[in-house]
Amino acid sequence: MLKAPLDVSKARILLSNDDGIHAPGLEVLEKIARTLSDDVWVVAPETEQSGASHSLTLHRPLRMRQMAERRFAVDGTPTDCVLLAINHILKDRKPDLVLSGVNHGSNLGEDVTYSGTIAAAMEATLLGVPAIAMSQHLDPAQPALWQTALHWGPEVVRKAVSVAWPRNVLMNVNFPSVEPGEAQGIHVVRHGQRKVGDDLTERVDPRGRAYFWIGTLRGEADTLPDTDIGW
Repeated sequence: MLKAPLDVSKARILLSNDDGIHAPGLEVLEKIARTLSDDVWVVAPETEQSGASHSLTLHRPLRMRQMAERRFAVDGTPTDCVLLAINHILKDRKPDLVLSGVNHGSNLGEDVTYSGTIAAAMEATLLGVPAIAMSQHLDPAQPALWQTALHWGPEVVRKAVSVAWPRNVLMNVNFPSVEPGEAQGIHVVRHGQRKVGDDLTERVDPRGRAYFWIGTLRGEADTLPDTDIGW
């Protein structure tokens, strides 16, 4: 539960993601965090963990590698990263806020049940640390507009931590795929629903064995306008 207001200038901020330690979105998140506080730590997966959801690594040991001061990579899931960060790396003084992202692609509607970005924020929340997940919506016709997340991110965080949150609540933020000046403000909305099924493609490998690709077929025609998807 967040007791507002949180003075982010004095806050210890932990960053994680699901796109991996070298992801451009994490670089954007670091820039956002460093406009807020000087006490910023990064603990992120060694490799991309998109779709990992809120999974823990239970059947093998985890390896952690320190890459620089206050910067660590973990060969596990986003949940593993946050768990290790809060209960081991930062056990002497836990973070005041966790930021997850910025994800390469939006997390809308039921995406939140699959997203490793959301899972990192969820794990922090379960461990008693306020958390905000951030995602940059993509337009297939153009490169990711990271500058929109970079421009709006600090303001979104400051506004979010200026009010009290109920227990076991995390914030899920999606930046639109428009130039920063074209964004139409900040809206607090409910989750929508758009999943109508998965596009399963069956193929055969050179040895004659069947394999499958899970696609992303979704329907948005009936999306309600007052939802995250609608906005």
